[in-house]
Amino acid sequence: MSTLEAPAPAPEAPVQKPVTFAQALNTALADALEADDGVVVFGEDVGTLGGVFRITDGLTKRFGRTRCFDTPLAESGIAGMAVGMAMNRMRPVVEMQFDAFAYPAFEQIVSHIAKMHNRTRGAVRLPIVIRIPYAGGIGGVEHHCDSSEAYYAHTPGLKVFTPATVEDAYLMLREAVDSDDPVVFFEPKKLYWSKAPVDLAALRDRYEARSPERREGRAVVARAGDDATILTYGPSVPTALAAAAAAAAEGRSLEVVDLRSIVPFDDETVGASVRKTGRVVVVAEAPGFASVASEIVARVQERCFHSLAAPVLRVTGFDIPYPAPKLEEHYLPSVDRILDAVDDLQWED
Repeated sequence: MSTLEAPAPAPEAPVQKPVTFAQALNTALADALEADDGVVVFGEDVGTLGGVFRITDGLTKRFGRTRCFDTPLAESGIAGMAVGMAMNRMRPVVEMQFDAFAYPAFEQIVSHIAKMHNRTRGAVRLPIVIRIPYAGGIGGVEHHCDSSEAYYAHTPGLKVFTPATVEDAYLMLREAVDSDDPVVFFEPKKLYWSKAPVDLAALRDRYEARSPERREGRAVVARAGDDATILTYGPSVPTALAAAAAAAAEGRSLEVVDLRSIVPFDDETVGASVRKTGRVVVVAEAPGFASVASEIVARVQERCFHSLAAPVLRVTGFDIPYPAPKLEEHYLPSVDRILDAVDDLQWED
């Protein structure tokens, strides 16, 4: 009888626990605070309470009241204080409690935060992150569900990021904090409780290694397809993916591109997808008139006109104030509205 022993079983791969979008953001802030003593986090109720959506939960206890603290209910003062801190080599991360609550700070953001680097001919940089929970889908009322990204994207000097996945919530917030330029960081509120099996420790190692393929401002193909391209970002990404899945069941292959970054804009990835499929639908929650969706359509038309088999169409929020909670499902882009737009892309030969 052989005396050879059976080989030991291979160790099982660690099971990745589901991580929420909110938890990924919280971990990104904690890691940024740990990595750089100049990082400070402040805003309304972000300290003891941990923020309305608990994104800053536990940071004050862990890092102390000088690193994560509450402010008065004065958004202009929050932004103005961030300017002074950033001018003195700190990296403020400020939270505007809801999207429309940021409007009182708008003058500080567009007149000073966006312009200081240019105004001083490059002598002064303002590495500020302005976190804004935005968009709908949570049954909120007006002043709590605005999609205000166009105001900031229109302002030269600001970067505008909006993650749509748990992994990007971590990676893109770390990128924003490390940026030497001001970043308006839009967080889709309805995705805070979304989950994905992500190893945050491995994600931290990946970020700190600065993988070459991870470049700031790059879009990604969230789902490959051949028949038409859906260009979208932030809260509309899951809806676009659901529409692509529904289309696949009917025999139509839709490619979904998650823009990730509105400013800077990744024309390269977008153009490659458009030239591949020849048909495009742009999906966003904000009203369509004079919007980011409008800019995307213009860029596609200008750069890919001869590759288009049909006019570029949009599925957006309507040009009305955000509706009451019971009506928001009719206002927001839906799977059916996206599929209707795809059907209208002039498929006849």
